Amino acid sequence: MTVTLTSVPPLRMLQDGPSLGEQMTALPVATLVVKPDNSIAEANVRAETLLNMARSAIVGSDVARTIRIAEAGARFDIWHSNKPIAAYDIKVHAGRTAEMEVDLMIAPIVDHDGWRVVSLHAQSQARKIGHRGSSGGARSAMGAAAILAHEIKNPLSGIRGAAQLLEGGQGGRDAALTQLICNEVDRIAALIDRMQDFTTDRTLECRPGNIYPLIDRAAGIAAAGFAKHIRIIKHYDPSLPFANINEDALVQVMINLLKNAAEALEHVANPRIRVETAFRHGVSVVVGDGKGSAVLPIEILVIDNGPGVPEHILDHLFNPFITGKRDGQGLGLALVDKLVRDMSGFVQYSRDVEAGESTFRILLPMGMG
Repeated sequence: MTVTLTSVPPLRMLQDGPSLGEQMTALPVATLVVKPDNSIAEANVRAETLLNMARSAIVGSDVARTIRIAEAGARFDIWHSNKPIAAYDIKVHAGRTAEMEVDLMIAPIVDHDGWRVVSLHAQSQARKIGHRGSSGGARSAMGAAAILAHEIKNPLSGIRGAAQLLEGGQGGRDAALTQLICNEVDRIAALIDRMQDFTTDRTLECRPGNIYPLIDRAAGIAAAGFAKHIRIIKHYDPSLPFANINEDALVQVMINLLKNAAEALEHVANPRIRVETAFRHGVSVVVGDGKGSAVLPIEILVIDNGPGVPEHILDHLFNPFITGKRDGQGLGLALVDKLVRDMSGFVQYSRDVEAGESTFRILLPMGMG
C-alpha cells in the first residue's frame, strides 16, 4: 500500500523550550527534510548558505537534482534507500555551488515511511572517525621512516652490547649507569618497533571469524596487567555473526583501546570499562571514487568513565605522536586506526558529557562464506 504524505511530520513543542522547528533552524549543519517522493519539504538556514539558494527555491525541488553526486560511476543510489546512509568524502554539486567534497548523512524518520533527514558537512569529518587513506606523500614518508628505523636499530644493538660488557666489569655507581644505558636503549628500540608498524602498506589477510574469543583474550591480558584494578564489564550480542577480520590485528586493536581506557581512568574513584557489541542493521559508508558502499554492521564499543580526550587534540586524535598524556607516545590510537582501516572498517571517538563516558566505536564488515 502506498501512503502519500503532503506535509512535514508534526514538530511538537518542547516543554519550556524551543520547538523542534526552531531547533532545526538553529542547527549548525546544513539540514534538509525529504519526502517519500524525493522532494524537499524543509531546509534550514545553513542549507540555504551551503546550497547558495533561497529556502523558497529549495523547498519542493528534487533532492537528487539539488544535491547531485559527481561520481557518475557510483554503484549505490543513496536517494532510493530506506536505510541510514553515511557518505564520507563524496564529491557533489550542491545547489548553485561548484563541486565540493562533503560528508553526507541520511537518516530515516521513525514511523514516517519514506521521510528522511539529510545533513551535509562541507568540512570533511572523515578524519575524525578514522576513515583516512594514505597519499603518495604519506607513502614516501613511510618508506623513509622504515629505512631510518632500520639504520637506527643497528647501532643500538652495539651500544647495548658494550654497556653489558661494562656492567660486568664494574660495580656501584658505574653499574647503575650502564644499566640505565641498557634500559634506555631497550626503550628506544621498543619505540622504533612500534613506529615500524606504520611503515607498511601491505594488506592484512582477513577471513570470517568469531570476535568474542579475541575480545576475551585482550580483556584477559588487560585484567592481568595494566587494568587489574579496573572492573571490565562485557555486554555481548549473542546473535552476532562472524566479522571479516585479521585475528592478530583485532586483538592488538582491543589491547590498545583497553590500555588507553585504563590510562584515562588512573585518577578516577570508581573506574570501569565496558565492552559492548551489537549488529547495526543498515549501517553503511559510501566511499569515493565510484567504489559503491561498504556495509559495516559489526559494532564493538569500548566505553570508560574517564575525563575524556582533551578538546585541543580531538581533530588529530588518530594521528601518530598526538597524545594528551604526559608520558604518552601517541602511537596506540594511531595503530588502532591503521589496523581497523586495514580490515576495511573504521573507528571513531565520541564523548557523552551527560553520562560522563568516552566511547571508541569500531565498525567492521561482516564475514561472508
